[in-house]
Amino acid sequence: MLLSLNRMGPGRFGLYAIGLLVMTFLLLPILFIAALSFGASRWLAFPPPGWTLQWYQELFADPRWIDAILLSIRVGLAVMAASIALGLPASFALVRGRFRGRELLRAFFIGPMIVPLIILAIALYGLFLRIGLSGTFIGFVAGHLVIALPFSIICISNALESFDESIEKAAVICGASPAQAIWRITLPSIRMGIFAGGLFSFLASWDEVVVGIFMASPEMQTLPVRMWNTLRNDLSPVIAAVSTLLIGLTLLILVAVMILQRKRGR
Repeated sequence: MLLSLNRMGPGRFGLYAIGLLVMTFLLLPILFIAALSFGASRWLAFPPPGWTLQWYQELFADPRWIDAILLSIRVGLAVMAASIALGLPASFALVRGRFRGRELLRAFFIGPMIVPLIILAIALYGLFLRIGLSGTFIGFVAGHLVIALPFSIICISNALESFDESIEKAAVICGASPAQAIWRITLPSIRMGIFAGGLFSFLASWDEVVVGIFMASPEMQTLPVRMWNTLRNDLSPVIAAVSTLLIGLTLLILVAVMILQRKRGR
């Protein structure tokens, strides 16, 4: 019989206590950041001497912050679309292809997840500076795409490997063309893998700061770059307000994913 919590006797309370301590350790910094965003001090001081919404008002009243948020959203959406458009055929080639060097190609696609970001950032900066893409929207998208594409390929490849290819072959036998079988059978069946790849690609772009620092210009800065520059020059509680909003956005995305998974399981 498998060991369950009910069979552990009093020992299970020790596991509960350890789980509670770990959860507290992980959540306390988030709670501190949220509290600092409502603090009345002009500096990041805890505990706050009072409570105010001033930092949220300053955040939404400053066009530089709004521009950074909008730029991050635009870049993230463009990276998500490009990573799916490139990751889908690459995943089909890696999963279903039978050619020499396939594993080497797979390792090449996964390489940006292993190489330190600072090395990628310096290499991309040197290349983009030479071809005139540094400090441009296309440069941001291309730089972030290098980091996001492996996430898309991994998610879509895993979905393809778990898909029963005989279903697609049966559709072809019944009269569908290979393209129709892929469009009507395969893609709907792996849609959660495509969704996960797009979501991780967006988040990888949204959170990226190292490459963003090298790609940025005085007129074009993503939200993480803007936060980094603000931290270097001014420890304003506006940083805590931005962080709290990002935490809230992450929670909303997680809840949406859980709802989609629950609907899929029904």
